[in-house]
Amino acid sequence: ERAPADAVAAAYFGLVRDIEGSGLDACVSVKPSQIGLDVGEAAFRENFRRIVRAGDDHGVFVWCDMEDHETTDATLDAFEDCAREFSGGVGVCVQANLHRTREDLERLADVPGKVRLVKGAYDEPSSIAYEGKADVNEAYREGLEFMFARFDDGAVAVGSHDPAMIEHAKELHEEYGTDFEIQMLMGVREEAQRELAAEGYDVWQYAPYGPKWASYFYRRVRERKENLTFALRAVLGR
Repeated sequence: ERAPADAVAAAYFGLVRDIEGSGLDACVSVKPSQIGLDVGEAAFRENFRRIVRAGDDHGVFVWCDMEDHETTDATLDAFEDCAREFSGGVGVCVQANLHRTREDLERLADVPGKVRLVKGAYDEPSSIAYEGKADVNEAYREGLEFMFARFDDGAVAVGSHDPAMIEHAKELHEEYGTDFEIQMLMGVREEAQRELAAEGYDVWQYAPYGPKWASYFYRRVRERKENLTFALRAVLGR
């Protein structure tokens, strides 16, 4: 329904203002379904643009998460429009396990803003997504190399807890000289996060926010059973 989606958007307006006044180096990340995509694409685009405008007004970067494959086109369209309108103060997530992602990366290479590459948390049909671990890892490696070779400095975000992929990103940085950031979930490999930050890498921690954090974990587990490990580690602080 539209009213709850608008209420979530309003909560983000308040959060953006709070971040500006807090002194924290923080940004926000929204899910399309939370701000109206299940109501309709128009509702989602309107609320997303309003959040990005608030971020632009208060100097807070805004990310848009990616959900299952049925939302990909609507999410990328909204991101590209806002990125061009607000001079790149927005980012989007893409998932390496989808067959289409290489073409999406080619499209996004010339769009201002940032792109976060993740392996993909949704259990997608084999007709549109890689299922085997080795195939997903290879797609992730190839996606990273394309981004480091083609994207501007600071536009690459490595969303992974996999040590091998992070090491690959370091090697690509040395090869291409492209600056990047690393993004991990709160509660997952936190010692590694601190070590990477101490080494001088730009590390961001993804923290569930608000009273519905439990619903966030529940949804992640429903999306894919393997996410249960991540959820339990975060709840237990391990």
